[in-house]
Amino acid sequence: MATTRRRIAVIEDETSIAEAVAARLRSEGFDVDLAFDGPSAVELVERVAPDLVVLDLMLPGFDGLEVCRRIQRERPVPVLMLTARDSETDLLVGLAVGADDYLTKPFSPRELVARIRTILRRVDREPAGSPAGPVVRVGAVEADPATRRVRVGGDDVHLTPTEFDLLHLLGSRPGVVFTREQLLADVWGYRDGSGLRTVDSHVRALRRKLGGDVIRTVHGVGYAAAG
Repeated sequence: MATTRRRIAVIEDETSIAEAVAARLRSEGFDVDLAFDGPSAVELVERVAPDLVVLDLMLPGFDGLEVCRRIQRERPVPVLMLTARDSETDLLVGLAVGADDYLTKPFSPRELVARIRTILRRVDREPAGSPAGPVVRVGAVEADPATRRVRVGGDDVHLTPTEFDLLHLLGSRPGVVFTREQLLADVWGYRDGSGLRTVDSHVRALRRKLGGDVIRTVHGVGYAAAG
């Protein structure tokens, strides 16, 4: 039976990078559409409904953060953010507006493909019909894996798929300390130790959305949900 090809939207204003990324992704079996500025990116995503968006942070028209805000209003779509600036503030804001993961330029094509496949696998695992496990509660935060909804004091809070998985894993074993390597393996599927700062950035994004006392840092070890 034929496998449905996944569609990736690549939003990057540097034409040489965009074309190189598109060529690599097509060689890996993806359909690829390109846009080179903020307004055309939003139009493209609304028109083709891609399975995943590779989104540069710095774009003409309006930047990748605004693109991410606008495309997430209509329907949740996984976003891999590209940034030339290794700034924690930029990464946190990107995660807060709906990015699932990030890569800092320069990056290897192999790493880009690996991140995309990991995000898509995680999205594929989410649905529909399979037993989802019990609702997790951490203080005033309630995460329901059946609906993927999170509430704080009864109010809905939007989390990205990655943020939800991280919260649910930590919250399912309150007080248990997970190392960054464990979290990378269990949430992201990375088993080579790469991307430790990705964990830190997602934890900070969760604290911004849910409150600073939901996840505690165990210095030199990792993170735990408040017990």
